[in-house]
Amino acid sequence: MTKHYSISDLSQEFDITTRTLRFYEEKGLLSPERQGQSRIYSAADRARLKLILRGKRLGLTLEESSGIIAMYDPQTNNKKQLQTLIHKIREKRHQLEQQHKDLELMMLDLNDSEERCLASLGQAKNVNISEFKQESIDH
Repeated sequence: MTKHYSISDLSQEFDITTRTLRFYEEKGLLSPERQGQSRIYSAADRARLKLILRGKRLGLTLEESSGIIAMYDPQTNNKKQLQTLIHKIREKRHQLEQQHKDLELMMLDLNDSEERCLASLGQAKNVNISEFKQESIDH
């Protein structure tokens, strides 16, 4: 017997809104059957949803995830699909590494700017630098 899922079943299982499921359906990523107004999702829809959400966590766009999912071909051991996914993972990793470097540089610039501002305030009369340093620590 084939397992079927309602929209609320999948919404609860994957902690997403029913609107998200309808959005994926509108985009052609999911194709539930209809029984009147109700959507009935198959095990294949559930598996596709799981892959879409995994792609989202990896930073893939819906189009990227959809393209990779569409490459599914068990007769070829999914070689092309897996190679494409590896390529996308490496791209995302490189992008994140670059963003990490950019953030580190920004933090150095912020610290330097703050120190120069505090030093300038120290040159002004009647300024208590320690209160500004404490304020910085509190935030």
